[in-house]
Amino acid sequence: MTTPALFSPFSLGKLQLKNRIIVPPMCQYSAQDGCMQPWHLMHLGSLAVSGSSLVFIEATAVSSEGRITPTDVGLWDDRTQAALARTLKDIRSFSDTPFAIQLAHAGRKASCRQPWFGGAQLSLEDGGWETVAPSAVPFQQATERAPRALDHQDLRRIRDAFAKAAQRSVAVGIDAIELHGAHGYLLHEFLSPLSNQRQDEYGGTLENRMRFPLEVVQAVRDAVAGQVPVGIRISATDWVEGGWDLAQSLSLSRKLADIGIDFIHVSSGGLSPAQQIKAEPGYQLPFAEAIKQVVAVPVIGVGLITDPREADAVIASGQADLVGVARGMLYDARWPWHAAAELGAAVETSPQYWRSQPSRLKTLFINNIEK
Repeated sequence: MTTPALFSPFSLGKLQLKNRIIVPPMCQYSAQDGCMQPWHLMHLGSLAVSGSSLVFIEATAVSSEGRITPTDVGLWDDRTQAALARTLKDIRSFSDTPFAIQLAHAGRKASCRQPWFGGAQLSLEDGGWETVAPSAVPFQQATERAPRALDHQDLRRIRDAFAKAAQRSVAVGIDAIELHGAHGYLLHEFLSPLSNQRQDEYGGTLENRMRFPLEVVQAVRDAVAGQVPVGIRISATDWVEGGWDLAQSLSLSRKLADIGIDFIHVSSGGLSPAQQIKAEPGYQLPFAEAIKQVVAVPVIGVGLITDPREADAVIASGQADLVGVARGMLYDARWPWHAAAELGAAVETSPQYWRSQPSRLKTLFINNIEK
């Protein structure tokens, strides 16, 4: 029987993936001073036995100022590295699923409350901190204090922080690194003319607005020296007239391919409260497909993909090389199992779960007893 496209193997640089299902990074807002807690072991551990081929750790701040909330995971010192290492060590005692990490700096969208507390910016008197950005333009212009515009020394410091966090990632055994250039956070803020109003070599023209994100990518690639694949997540459009758009994303993708990026993870939006998005199943896939047509780089497609047959069609048609299932995986942490059952494929899982297989399914689980 022919293997469904969704369950065919794939190579992400040196990393061999068993199928085309990945779990994108999803913030849990449950860390303490940047350190992972038992929640992360439970959450990531459940995803490690989901049958997906690659799990992305949530947006992980490269500095304390770069956290979205005070409860974000970080990787900026020995404490945060040790906490991440402990979590990975425990998970790898029962699963060989590869883990990627998304390294991030929140820029002007930092210093906020957790979403379940409203997500508003924290005041300096209530535990908040000074935010930084390409320009002194707040995200919510009517209600938030303006971020401090970064100078050249700040840019070097942040670039070095990304590189150091990448080295720490390799040291704890992370299998791939993704830089967060999407959803209105710092790297995206440099790209968009709505948030980048600089007058120096890092602002103005498209070439100048791409300069700092490309420098960060290069610094991270240099820091890991080919030990793991390095990719980036981008927002293909701001969904705002006059903002970042697909045409500029295509130019950026070509530049990224030229410097050797290993994959591009295509999302959209997040930079402006004025965005107009019509969210529907697969609504971001046309962006991934357009980028895939102009670069010979693996592309990850996402966007309310919840139906296994639709996900399989994405791979079979060539819209994307990998499919990300995020919130759908929170709702159903065994989504790849159920997708395999529906499509007539198989996934690897631990023998402790073999007896869960319905009697009518004889080949859903692959023997994975060797460790």
